Amino acid sequence: MHITIVLPTYNEAENLPKLVSALLSLPLDLDILVVDDHSPDGTGQIADGLSKDHPGQIAVLHRAKKGGLRSAYIEGFHKALDLDGEAIVQMDADFSHDPAVLQEMVRRIASSDVVIGSRYVKGGSLDDRWAAWRKSLSAFGNFYARTILGFPLHDVTAGYRMWRRDVLQAMPLNRIRSSGYVFQVEMAYVAHLMGYRIVEIPIHFAERVRGKSKMTLRIQLEAAVRTLDVWWNYRDLRRLVK
Repeated sequence: MHITIVLPTYNEAENLPKLVSALLSLPLDLDILVVDDHSPDGTGQIADGLSKDHPGQIAVLHRAKKGGLRSAYIEGFHKALDLDGEAIVQMDADFSHDPAVLQEMVRRIASSDVVIGSRYVKGGSLDDRWAAWRKSLSAFGNFYARTILGFPLHDVTAGYRMWRRDVLQAMPLNRIRSSGYVFQVEMAYVAHLMGYRIVEIPIHFAERVRGKSKMTLRIQLEAAVRTLDVWWNYRDLRRLVK
């Protein structure tokens, strides 16, 4: 199975070369699409250099400014669908997501439509270096979203996902409006409402070693509030499911 990895970046100059090396060393047929938001630390230029070093395996999508997670992924998905990947992956560029997990994702996507790397199923875990407030807020945010939206996923904000190509092609990407981490909630919820088979596999979510985290208390609190918008905006799909 050929895989396209969509990798949004903003100030990941320290991590990107190491991550690309780790991904390309896997025994998988894959290419990488770097979506860079005009990083001031030169990440985009590093990506261009990596593309020249690995022709046909790395492509770069340069964006004029920092536009957020939703637009980075939506643009990345559209570009990835122009390539020949049978499955498309979302993952963070900071090594929070272990590249080696992709091998299990490939195995599981053969019998499912979406595979999610989950921190909150049996065997999943969070980095011990996470502050207690951050762990508690993340766990509550997932519980809150599951309860409000009424769907069975354990880790609705997970950012490590593999999608079958035909699933992303069928998804109403033009309707996805949430920014930040609610984008992940909305994408998973729509896939659930459309009846796709979603599988969660356990992962360890590691704290970044290099660079600065984009996660803040404000972002996580905003995610909880905006989950209600997701519930309201898809009342038409809920009626169809019923």
